[in-house]
Amino acid sequence: MATARLEYIAPWWTFWLHNFPHFNFTFQLTDNTFRPEDASYQQALILLACVGAVGLCLSLLLLTVYLSCMCCCRQGEDKQVKRPSTCCLTWVAVITGLIVCSAVGVGFYGNSETNDGVYQLTDSLYNANHTLGGINNLVSGSVGSMERGLKQHLERLDEIFAARTDYVQALRFMQTMATNIVRQLTTLPDLSRARVDLADIADQTGRVEYYRWLSYLLLLILDLVICLVTCLGLAKQSRWLLIIIMSAVLLSLVLGWASLGLGTATAVGTSDFCVSPDKFIMNQTKDFLSADVAHYYLFCSPNLPSPFQQSLTIYQRSLTTMQIQIKGLLQFSVPLFPTAERDLLGIQRLLNSTESNLQQLTAFLDCHRLHK
Repeated sequence: MATARLEYIAPWWTFWLHNFPHFNFTFQLTDNTFRPEDASYQQALILLACVGAVGLCLSLLLLTVYLSCMCCCRQGEDKQVKRPSTCCLTWVAVITGLIVCSAVGVGFYGNSETNDGVYQLTDSLYNANHTLGGINNLVSGSVGSMERGLKQHLERLDEIFAARTDYVQALRFMQTMATNIVRQLTTLPDLSRARVDLADIADQTGRVEYYRWLSYLLLLILDLVICLVTCLGLAKQSRWLLIIIMSAVLLSLVLGWASLGLGTATAVGTSDFCVSPDKFIMNQTKDFLSADVAHYYLFCSPNLPSPFQQSLTIYQRSLTTMQIQIKGLLQFSVPLFPTAERDLLGIQRLLNSTESNLQQLTAFLDCHRLHK
């Protein structure tokens, strides 16, 4: 690839759905930017969902007109004309059945593709949740080590080195470096809210998608059953069977148009988000993420500097300085104060663990993990 940037490009069909006219209840054209909290935008999606109701009314009207005409014509027909009429009706039913079966086949494919896409979405949300949770755990773990674990060791060493001012000053310097590390960690954004929200969104999305997939599957199976029973009714010429078929067709029409209206509104709203998600995400994260941090994760350009680089650099330098101090104290103070060795080695292990946390934190904070 010519560039290392992970550029997000929405699929072509999202632009097509995104360009659907968005009218509110007063039939005024509204902005198609994804704004689920805006009343005008909600009205636009509701009107798109009502397209299914309009289609249902037209379908019922056409069906009523067709049945009325057929009944009126059959009353005036003699026995010689009934056979061609029955043949015509049979051909109409066969053609309609083929169209419905083709549509059901497309429906099965679309239902499966939608389910796979939602599964990928929830999987990405859980991965992002794991990343954000890892950042929080590493930050809280490092802060706890510096504020509690290191403090206990330094207090005991302060008593042991009470007679040596130079060693006590080294301990004070280490405490200053530890405070500096804690200060840099606390400047990192608090991502706990984002982690909880992402997990909750993923759980709710997974539950809704399961029932949506199952409902559409049952609806498509119902359409197939209706087609098969229709063929059986035409072959048997059974009046009661045809009445049952008509009832099932009416039910299928209601469910089909309702699902189409709901699916249209959902698809348009989702496409509005997919075409331009940046503004919505920045608005949702502005309470706990600064604009430069949100911009860093949304665009993840190699030319865009990390907003955490300065804090991580100071963190690394302070940690390296503390490790040098500990090595010097282990070399020179242990022969004079053997009881200090246990606490000095404890601080050394703590610093090694903190350095490992720093390396993991640097990897977690890199934009590629969340941007992908």
